Amino acid sequence: PGNVWHVPDDFATIQEAIDSGDVLDGDTILVGPGNRAGAFVTKAVEIKGTGGAVIDDGPIHSSGLIQGFRLLADSDGAVISHLRFEVDLAVMNGAAVDDVTVTHCTFANTVQGISNWIGSGWTISHNEIVDLRTRNGGGIGILVADYTGGIVSDNVVAHNKISGTLHVWSGDGGGYNGSGIVIYADFRWGRAGAEEIKNNRVVKNNVSMTSDTPNVVDIAAFELTDSRDDPSADPCLVIFDNSIGFNDFRGTVKQIALTPIELEDCNDISRNLGDNRGHGSHPSVFGPGG
Repeated sequence: PGNVWHVPDDFATIQEAIDSGDVLDGDTILVGPGNRAGAFVTKAVEIKGTGGAVIDDGPIHSSGLIQGFRLLADSDGAVISHLRFEVDLAVMNGAAVDDVTVTHCTFANTVQGISNWIGSGWTISHNEIVDLRTRNGGGIGILVADYTGGIVSDNVVAHNKISGTLHVWSGDGGGYNGSGIVIYADFRWGRAGAEEIKNNRVVKNNVSMTSDTPNVVDIAAFELTDSRDDPSADPCLVIFDNSIGFNDFRGTVKQIALTPIELEDCNDISRNLGDNRGHGSHPSVFGPGG
């Protein structure tokens, strides 16, 4: 095991700790009680909250929203745990970083809680997400997605609890749904989408949410989306062999949203509590819950 460093005792901020030449891959940064700023993460460190540490500030996103942690090159294998987030975009994959763990964190009224763009091998487990917000987009608890034409695989989203209210921004134009958990191939605006999004597992999560303005932006408990509006495109060549099982979606009116609906034929969606029980796949399909 690596060394253990303390914020604010050894370093005044989390960013100072990460930037220090003394802090190496495999080290742990223990974040003490109180409100703290997040950071750009550039090493495979564990950032662990103690005593109720709160991340309520951090790097600015290009949209102008406040991020908690943005994972950049060389942070593959980082761990973020036991922190409370009170920012807009709490955990963002900014550089196709793989094998990140986000566990035992709380996300309070974020625009997006955990956003894994382009990453494989993530473990997102045992987190609590309470309330979400929109901002002409967002309203997302956990996102696994690609827009670069890559391969996104072997992510596990397990044992997370997502509850409360989707607060729709007063200036929101609508035309989309918020999502508790979403797997998304983003071809919008000429983007490259994904080559393959496969072998991801969404198991044993509880999603119970309502929108405060459903006629503008409603919320789906779980969403699988290939955003191409092209009837000749085969979505099963892009999003396939993902396992969605043993989740409880009963507390959300719109439970499983598939765009297009053909995605139900090439993904294992089964044994979820609610209206969408899928095809009765054998439990072995889903593997251990993480």
